[in-house]
Amino acid sequence: MGRPVLSAPRGRGNVVVEMVIFSGCQGAGKTTFYMTTFLHTHVRISLDMLKTRRREALLAQACIATKQRFVIDNTNPTRGDRAKYIEWARGSKFKVIGYSFESATESLLARNAARKGRARVPDVVIHRTLGALETLSFAEGFDMLFRVHAQDNGRFHVEECHHE
Repeated sequence: MGRPVLSAPRGRGNVVVEMVIFSGCQGAGKTTFYMTTFLHTHVRISLDMLKTRRREALLAQACIATKQRFVIDNTNPTRGDRAKYIEWARGSKFKVIGYSFESATESLLARNAARKGRARVPDVVIHRTLGALETLSFAEGFDMLFRVHAQDNGRFHVEECHHE
């Protein structure tokens, strides 16, 4: 499914300047969705890859300074987890877009069980993240919100959320 055309501040080359925040449990398909949807247009910022919050902040600030579109690919389960990213982006007039990844617990556990090595997390981590998840809200500062459901065929169903 294609992404909507946005009316937003423009960066270099008349490109929409946006930050995307993923929120969802381990095994919900966030990184796979990034690879199929944003790989060629947005820098991926992930603690799994960068290992420290300091490195994450440095890369995010570099993206903001250079008007480079980027995706925060972490679980980001709570409003507090998402607030700093939204503050950074808003301060530089980036469009802020949220994607909530929703999956049944059984699906998350099955996908996690199929992972290899360090990509696999203990099941208790998935249950802890599920317990912490807070619904994304326009009140947090998002300009657009989407719900994403991973399908069994490796594809995704994406639906836009509207202001209530």
